[in-house]
Amino acid sequence: MKLSDFNYNLPKNLIAKYPVEKRDECRLMVVNREKKTIEHKIFKDVLEYLNPGDVLVVNQSRVFQARLFGSKEKTNAKIEVFLLRELNARDQIWDVIVDPARKVRIGNKIYFSDDLWCEVIDNTTSRGRTVRFNQPGNIYKAVENIGVTPLPPYIKRAAEPKDKEDYQTVYAKEDGSVAAPTAGLHFTDELLQKIKEKGVGVAAVTLHIGLGTFRPVEVEDLTKHRMDSEFFEITQESADTINKAIAGGGKVVAVGTSTVRAIESSVTADDYVRPFKGWTDKFIYPSYVYRVVDRMITNFHVPESTLLMLVCAFADTDLVMKAYKTGIKENYRFLSYGDSMLIL
Repeated sequence: MKLSDFNYNLPKNLIAKYPVEKRDECRLMVVNREKKTIEHKIFKDVLEYLNPGDVLVVNQSRVFQARLFGSKEKTNAKIEVFLLRELNARDQIWDVIVDPARKVRIGNKIYFSDDLWCEVIDNTTSRGRTVRFNQPGNIYKAVENIGVTPLPPYIKRAAEPKDKEDYQTVYAKEDGSVAAPTAGLHFTDELLQKIKEKGVGVAAVTLHIGLGTFRPVEVEDLTKHRMDSEFFEITQESADTINKAIAGGGKVVAVGTSTVRAIESSVTADDYVRPFKGWTDKFIYPSYVYRVVDRMITNFHVPESTLLMLVCAFADTDLVMKAYKTGIKENYRFLSYGDSMLIL
């Protein structure tokens, strides 16, 4: 497969800037791989496609307020610091991106509030820095009230207070993502309760989504592309819930591409899921053969993105691209705050 195989023309007016008012009332496109059909529903109709004995697998990673605005000591120059990942929890050392980078050198201190600042201790990339925070303890909590929601770059507006809730799944639990697992944004507590009452298991995995999810693929030959590593964890309890469904003949329904990567990165030789805690740089694109995931809930993705490639590996590429063309024709809302797709 070539990069250009995953290109399509996305009208800018279809990129959703805000979510729908009620999470579970966005549109749902149902794509059937076997019948090659496309149907139009609303998201809460997903209940119709889940059966007793199935398992719904969600990514419980929580988006933290990763975008900070501070001032450099002495000069008071305004600096944006985007937190990427925690490198050392004990010493509060982080990988970050700074802007403007030309003003930030090793040894500089950047102040965010009266009691929170960081010191630059290393350079990583042109805009990347390694910093040490002054506060011991939980930096995620420290930035909760002074940080800004890290909306994707294609949402051309400033983050608003409501985004703190909107850009978060109702089941988010583990701090660590700088981008939401957006396929899960459509679930409500009420819908999840109905799913459980129907006899469908719900298993939570954790995969902390990094900025690599927005990084463009820069090689035409996909075999030469390398994914950023992302931390993920599947507990024994969640593995047991998933494996119980597999053993009983139920469907494994993955919510989102991040959930898919976690599951498919922890497959055993006999196509079950093992508990795991570590990192994955798994790149899924056609003609990858899925080992565990039977059905997928996902949003509509950016052209030529690794997320779109993962979806095309699950369904036939021609069928997925046909679905995207249909979505454009039918004025579906695209990307993070947009509508949803269920692939059977």
